[in-house]
Amino acid sequence: MPQLPILSGREMVRVLEGHGWEVVRQRGSHIIMVKVGSQTTLSIPDHKEVAKGTMRSLIRLAGLTVQEFLE
Repeated sequence: MPQLPILSGREMVRVLEGHGWEVVRQRGSHIIMVKVGSQTTLSIPDHKEVAKGTMRSLIRLAGLTVQEFLE
């Protein structure tokens, strides 16, 4: 299993935008993202460092593998 890098919430948003997700709003410390054709809504914590388990869960919800996310 590939090693996940340490990313901030904003860096994670930029990577997901490259995979077709877009920011629709921000409420408090969470950035909400949606993708056309998907019923899933992602809630990215806007923290300096996103926890590894949270990151892995969000990658799975986005329909990506860790390898696809890292590329």
